[in-house]
Amino acid sequence: MVAGLPALTVALLPIRDSLALESVLLLYLLAVVLIAVTGGLLPGVTAAFAAVVLANFFFTTPYHTLVVDQQDSIIALFVFVLVAVTVSVTVEVATRYRLAAVRSRSETEVLSRLTTEPVSGDSLMAVLEEVRESFGMESVALMERHGDIDQVAAFAGRPLHGNAVISVPARDGLRLVAEGPELFAEDRKLLTRLASAAARAWEGQQLAGEAAQARQLAEIDRLRAALLAAVGHDLRTPLAGIKAAVSSLRQQDVTWSPAEHDELLETIEESADRLDDLIANLLAMSRLQAGALSVDVRRIVLQEVVAKALVGVPADVVVVDVPDDLPLVLADPGLLERAIANLVDNACRFTPSGVPVLVRAWADDVAHLSVADSGPGVPAADWERMFTPFQRLGDQRPDTGVGLGLAIARGFSEAIGGSLNPSSTPGGGLTMTIQLPLTGD
Repeated sequence: MVAGLPALTVALLPIRDSLALESVLLLYLLAVVLIAVTGGLLPGVTAAFAAVVLANFFFTTPYHTLVVDQQDSIIALFVFVLVAVTVSVTVEVATRYRLAAVRSRSETEVLSRLTTEPVSGDSLMAVLEEVRESFGMESVALMERHGDIDQVAAFAGRPLHGNAVISVPARDGLRLVAEGPELFAEDRKLLTRLASAAARAWEGQQLAGEAAQARQLAEIDRLRAALLAAVGHDLRTPLAGIKAAVSSLRQQDVTWSPAEHDELLETIEESADRLDDLIANLLAMSRLQAGALSVDVRRIVLQEVVAKALVGVPADVVVVDVPDDLPLVLADPGLLERAIANLVDNACRFTPSGVPVLVRAWADDVAHLSVADSGPGVPAADWERMFTPFQRLGDQRPDTGVGLGLAIARGFSEAIGGSLNPSSTPGGGLTMTIQLPLTGD
């Protein structure tokens, strides 16, 4: 646009005798307006004075001098300067208002988005990233005051180097610092608002963390209460059986028949096995919840693991349909054996006397191992609740166990890369199916 006025002058010179001065000044005014719009106030005012000089020198008689011999021409040139300068100032003010409106709308959208979005783990980082990107900062951090020391609560960009150009109070004990280019006063106003948004996000995360911790503590308390209630009953029952049987055997004034003697020993053995199963389940659940489970996944024969899991289970209690030609599966044999044993034990508890539990296996894209009982079943709405530790649906029964079997079975199944899902047994009852990956051999 710098060459616009000279170019316009050159274009008008050949026809200046056929143009009135007013027409020339209107064309110069159009050029001045365009310069003001694109260049701002100073270029516009400069162009206005340059245009009046060019119009006087080339288009006002006598030509090629700054002398004006007609009063009308003097008035026209003077009015042109006033109008051109006024237009330049008006254009500059309008441009500033437009930019301020755009900036204000952008700031409002940013603040509205940051303040209305629900607080999450990424809320604070979103605010810091917004500050960094909006102002072209290299690093932005929210500092938390601890005594006389400021510690970084969160930061975006590269770590701070100690050359902060901005330090804005965000809330008591919090301030927003940034490293990068200097900001204008208007930018600092927005930065102050963003600092408040960062403080709100930080406080929201603190409250969310406290709420999560409270929920975790409440869950621990619930599990502790359930453990005490369940273990208090399930430990006491076999211990009472062992104590009663041993006390009976130790009585010197009573003579027991061989059958009675064997029955008391059998009671001791069954109670000891029950205690062993209970303690094993408690230890297994503690390892699951602590994330300390040791897993050794390798290629195994499913039929062999099922046979080991059913050792000690009477043959008339379980019907096994596990073909010996199934493909090899990938699993930890010890954990899988424990999961199957828990599923069979749970199924036996709820299957009517004289009706066997069905253990069946087959393979397609994966291996399936199902344990089906013919008990009362469980409504589909309660299927997921069954896998909660210490959850015993139908607690009226005294032999339902401590409520860990299904939780351990699912935990072990998922730990070895499989899954455990419930379904309804045709004709009534509950079927638990473990799915395991094949080796691909």
